[in-house]
Amino acid sequence: MKSAVVNQLKTVALLGALSALLVVIGGAVAPGYIWLFGAIAVVMNFVSYFFSDRIVLRMNRAHPIRPGDDPQLERMVAELAGKANIPVPRIYVVDDDAPNAFATGRNPRHGVVAVTTGIRQLLTERELRGVIAHELAHIKNRDILVASVAAMIASIVSFVATAVQWGALFGGNRDDRDDAPGGAIGALALAIVAPIAATVIQLAISRSREYLADATGAKLADDPLALASALAKLERGNADIPLHTMGDSPATASLFICAPLSGGGVASWFSTHPPMAERIRRLEEMAGHLPVTSPRGRRVSLSSRV
Repeated sequence: MKSAVVNQLKTVALLGALSALLVVIGGAVAPGYIWLFGAIAVVMNFVSYFFSDRIVLRMNRAHPIRPGDDPQLERMVAELAGKANIPVPRIYVVDDDAPNAFATGRNPRHGVVAVTTGIRQLLTERELRGVIAHELAHIKNRDILVASVAAMIASIVSFVATAVQWGALFGGNRDDRDDAPGGAIGALALAIVAPIAATVIQLAISRSREYLADATGAKLADDPLALASALAKLERGNADIPLHTMGDSPATASLFICAPLSGGGVASWFSTHPPMAERIRRLEEMAGHLPVTSPRGRRVSLSSRV
């Protein structure tokens, strides 16, 4: 419960930071322009919000299962949806050997859960239940809405930054540029830094929602270790078998429970998912299990024991 509250507060704080960034960069462009770029961003994200499920499913070549095609999965989704007190989402399948899953839909009434054929082959029933609970948590927590709001603000920041950049280089009122702190150079620097900062904050929101979905899903399934075990297997499975659809649609990588595209170091700042080891550690902590140590005293992660 404490972890869920912390992640909710973190999301609010990050959204506030995005809004503050928008105000700062908005002050660097003529007031007559900001409403235009804001309107464009709102329209873009309005369309994305209402049609994202169809777009994402088509991009990943997912197809719906017919009633009776997969009774085990259908019962699992229906049971967990009932526990989450949300409508039973539609179930889709992606014909791909890479083990993964995602959820989409602008609200619980339009929820969709999609699994790859690879995940059905890799995970046990208990582990799959943990994954489905995680995806239903995204729907229950309205993460698509949160992501849309974050994307809208980040888009406005990017649009305004572009206006500032072009204004600093080729246009704008000379007196305004001279009076502004740092003049054209300062405006140009702001235009370069602001979109990067907006992206970093937006992705931090995505990572925070993943932690929240882990916590909510583990509680929903009453089995944190099942999800932890599944995550360990999924990380190894995706390292061995890359998700084929990512070559066509890398923009949808943030939706999957296991990041199909990942990196370490500075690249982790731009990751849509938190480190898998930390996700597993938090789930182990939820289960009340102390870390297991090897004979040499080193901590052994769950991923090395599953």
